[in-house]
Amino acid sequence: MILRRALTCSRLSHRVALAPSLARWYSPTIYKPDGTTHTVKEELTPLAKHIRDTILATGPISIAQYMQLALTSPIGGYYTRGQVFGQEGDFVTSPEISQMFGEVMAVWYVMHWEMMGRPAKTVFVELGPGRGTLMDDIMRAAKRFTSFYESIQGIHFIEKSPELRKLQHEKLGCDWNVTATVGDKNDTGKTPLSSVSQHYGGLEVGWHDVLEQVTVDRDCVPLVMAHEFFDALPIYKFEKGESGKWNEILVDVSDSSTTPVQPTSPAQLRGSLQSTSSVEDSSTSHFKFVRARGVTSNAAMVLRDQRFDSLFDKGDRVEVSPESARVMIQLADWISANNGMGLIIDYGVDWTQGDTFRGIKNHQFVNPLSSPGSMDLTADVDFSYLRFAANGKAKCYGPIEQGSFLHSMGIQARLQQLLQSTSDNKVQKDLVDCYKRLTDVHSMGRVYKVLAVLPNSSEGAPIPFAQPTANSS
Repeated sequence: MILRRALTCSRLSHRVALAPSLARWYSPTIYKPDGTTHTVKEELTPLAKHIRDTILATGPISIAQYMQLALTSPIGGYYTRGQVFGQEGDFVTSPEISQMFGEVMAVWYVMHWEMMGRPAKTVFVELGPGRGTLMDDIMRAAKRFTSFYESIQGIHFIEKSPELRKLQHEKLGCDWNVTATVGDKNDTGKTPLSSVSQHYGGLEVGWHDVLEQVTVDRDCVPLVMAHEFFDALPIYKFEKGESGKWNEILVDVSDSSTTPVQPTSPAQLRGSLQSTSSVEDSSTSHFKFVRARGVTSNAAMVLRDQRFDSLFDKGDRVEVSPESARVMIQLADWISANNGMGLIIDYGVDWTQGDTFRGIKNHQFVNPLSSPGSMDLTADVDFSYLRFAANGKAKCYGPIEQGSFLHSMGIQARLQQLLQSTSDNKVQKDLVDCYKRLTDVHSMGRVYKVLAVLPNSSEGAPIPFAQPTANSS
């Protein structure tokens, strides 16, 4: 298809859809004749019960631990499901909107492969590949550049979800007859471990839980892509108290005696990511945010850098992702050691924020503590934190806005080619709408950023970036 639409459309009749749409206006509270009230809690799913039991046994848990359980737990974590992307899922990513996004990315890799002297061997490595749409678009576009395409020795996906691995396997046209699976006693659904792509000339495809598992030949240049990967990595959240000490924001069971902390407001979320807000009443959730009574070990470890004391005032909140720093350090080391190149594309800003943690379900913001496992959990990426982690290990360029990057790389020219390939007015309008959604400052063009990572030994700035971005102290 020329076009991949990402528009939400209801399959229900107006009458059937009306009741759920009105339900959100009603309070979950039952008012009894004697004047007392009772709030009806949402269903306690197996995963919610597991999290609740964990808290009752050990005390309130960090937001990072809550995210890990809600997203990846085998009991019912969000990413153990298959259909979470696109119009049928909970959110839409840039590659799902239009083929143009992946095609532009392919051109970036080709240009810098040329700048590096056209190395004979390359390998693609994608962290968090979703359904495999972005890599499929990149590879299809790469076929037009014969020498570059012939240099590609394989594709490595960093993906833990068995269901998403199967979707990626299907997207790249991998052959089940030659597919190796995880094969342990818990793998009843044939989780891919390695295969070959029929769509791309028998190219080898491998799946890994973590980047550490990827091995490449010393003469093979890694081409790294991390699109909407860092936003889903666990975060810790802290608030600076009156004493100047940092108090951690934790997750507790809702019926405990601890005082709840006000969650992120819809207005704050709208300011960080363009979306329709529908934050649910937190009183129905089995969990709530609370403030730690003393300085936790997480606060002492994560915020030991002096800049957190000097840059923030009492009452300020910060969200920090040590896991993001760990991955970025490894990525920077790996790119420099193997003379590779990488792009990190995500929504976020180039400074530390404090209130962006949210749930996303059915293309709307929802209470992140509601029904764990039923929604995506995410927070804005702190690009300054990623650059700080990579400092001295690799050169970072940017971040620059996605719209600026796409325009500089020729997305308008590609749009014109596609418009000329069809006389269907509806298809042409959809192409323009998708282009605007990717590039417009009021849509994804500004809130999404692009960061390039090159080896310390590289000379000259990558297109379309300027000089390496300096780290502020």
